[in-house]
Amino acid sequence: MTGARVALTTLGCRLNQVDGHEMAAALEARGFRAVGPDEPADVVVVNTCTVTARAEVSDRQAIRRAARSHPDAPVVVTGCWAQTDPDAVARLPGVDLVVGNADKTRLADLIAGLLAAPHTRGERRVSDIGGVRTLAPAPPAPGRARARAFVKVQDGCRHRCAFCIVPLARGASRSREPGAVLEQVQRLDEAGHRDVTLTGVDLGAYGRDLTPRTTLAGLVRRVAVVPGLRWVRLSSVLPAYFTPELVEVVTGAPTVAPHLHVPLQSGSDAVLRRMRRPYTATMYRRLVERLAAAIPGLGLGADVIVGFPGETDEDFEATRALIRALPFTYLHVFAYSDRPGTEAATLGARVAPGTVAARSRGLRALAAARNLAFRRGLVGSTLEAVVLETRDPATGALVGLTGPYVEVLLDGSDALLRQVVRVRVTAAGDTSTTAVVEAA
Repeated sequence: MTGARVALTTLGCRLNQVDGHEMAAALEARGFRAVGPDEPADVVVVNTCTVTARAEVSDRQAIRRAARSHPDAPVVVTGCWAQTDPDAVARLPGVDLVVGNADKTRLADLIAGLLAAPHTRGERRVSDIGGVRTLAPAPPAPGRARARAFVKVQDGCRHRCAFCIVPLARGASRSREPGAVLEQVQRLDEAGHRDVTLTGVDLGAYGRDLTPRTTLAGLVRRVAVVPGLRWVRLSSVLPAYFTPELVEVVTGAPTVAPHLHVPLQSGSDAVLRRMRRPYTATMYRRLVERLAAAIPGLGLGADVIVGFPGETDEDFEATRALIRALPFTYLHVFAYSDRPGTEAATLGARVAPGTVAARSRGLRALAAARNLAFRRGLVGSTLEAVVLETRDPATGALVGLTGPYVEVLLDGSDALLRQVVRVRVTAAGDTSTTAVVEAA
């Protein structure tokens, strides 16, 4: 059915959002027309997440909303929840087809078949993700007027952290060929994207599965010299992956943004061991101190899990002490939740929900204070910012994203959209930072 309209909704992490964009591009290349989730459609696709129990609640809500909003359109559910629990997904009212992550590349064919012939609701097309060993090049995306872009260079994970369901959902680590990545970044640069983030599940493992073997540092070096880019960012890199070569490139390449996200999860060695994380608190601290010393004004983020089974008051205090000791500028704080099939789901010594909630509130308050202090420290300084393509909905101001991952509100005309400008930070409040554009 050439020209059939496909309404695509994607939930969850940034990588899943990239998957959604790639699915839309692949569908359009096959003659379908991607439309917004609230527009009339011939088929509805929901790309799900399963990283937490709360994510699955959001999945269910999105699927029900899709079926209710498009009563005459088949509903296709794909993504991580479709991969890990296809039977539960198929049982939901209104679901016509379940497509696993291993089968996303066949989505256009599967949708065409769904539209061409009668079908039984709840059909499943879910292959074993563990057998997937390659990552195909991204489909060419239509040029869109955006300032930022996210480029998926790796998928899957070589680790088996006790709490994480992602390896079951996305399989083994696999990388895109560096030439394909570079070609994609060059296309984005030509389309006007000035801020590019390289993303993956286990980003630091990039290139280990390729022949010849390569590294994330080698890839960053090649991307960083694409002429029109202002900032190259890395989505999230485990401490153990910061080899001397990678440290050299993130601290020395002028187009690598002064912004790193280094997941922590816990500051307690006892908890890190139970989590099966490949580092200790001391290793983490030494790395971050080294990076902060080498990168002035570093924007530093981390993920923290609160309430992992067996987390004691002493364990939590170790986490809080480490966070206070290091120059974090933002945190993503998650309350632990069981994921089926993971080692942590079988552990005892559960932390009381009230305790988890109180600890989470404490860390979020600490993170907010650190973020405000960092932004106030920028007042009076001059930074470069990429002006995003949409204005702030509350104020109507332009929004600029600076190197250390701080958004600033700016006065100016639409002529500045998607441009790189120099700004002077003038104020930082609880919820926003303001700046003025300096004359060229």
